[in-house]
Amino acid sequence: MSALLIVGAGGFARETAQAVRDSGDVELLGHLDDNAALHGTEVDGVPVLGGCDLVHGLPEARVVICVGNPRDYAARARLVRRLGLPDDRYATVIHPTAAVSATSEVGPGSVLLAHCVLTAAVRVGAHVAVMPQVVLTHDDVVEDFATITSGVRLGGGVRLERGAYVGSGALVREGTAVGAWSQIGMGSTVLGDVPPGEVWAGSPARRLRAAAAPALDELMTKQLGGPVA
Repeated sequence: MSALLIVGAGGFARETAQAVRDSGDVELLGHLDDNAALHGTEVDGVPVLGGCDLVHGLPEARVVICVGNPRDYAARARLVRRLGLPDDRYATVIHPTAAVSATSEVGPGSVLLAHCVLTAAVRVGAHVAVMPQVVLTHDDVVEDFATITSGVRLGGGVRLERGAYVGSGALVREGTAVGAWSQIGMGSTVLGDVPPGEVWAGSPARRLRAAAAPALDELMTKQLGGPVA
């Protein structure tokens, strides 16, 4: 049985821990979190062992990074870059109720929670968070560090570019693209392409403003050819 560390101890990390427990084939060692107040405590019965850098002291354990929220959905990318682990240290967590077709692919460090569906030839990159009840249909491409929250539905041939965040219950029309580090508001209906680094919401979705600074910083880093995870 392989051993696993979950980096983070918030809501997403707790949901991932439950998915690991439900699978029953991985030894969950505990959470790592930089909040020192949590060290030595338990979260839903799972111990918080120490800070995130403890991954380097437990080299035999696989790792999954479960941080980020709508206000800073770039946190996962920053932490992957900071830890500097090779791809083969990262686990892929797929809840046993998720339906992943044989023609679909899921990258290292990604998490698929309960009742997700990947229908045919779906490609999910690295360090992607897919929350419960998400449906990804034929030929969808989800790039690294994207976040797809509960109840999202993507039509066929949709591309979510690097770091895109799609809010709960959003619908994305077939053949459209959501640009890198853009954010789609919950319950929105996306009928056309969304440029990088913007916040869109509504039905039909329209531009509200530029994305928050952490997302724009990640977008600029990639555009300038700087370090990327």
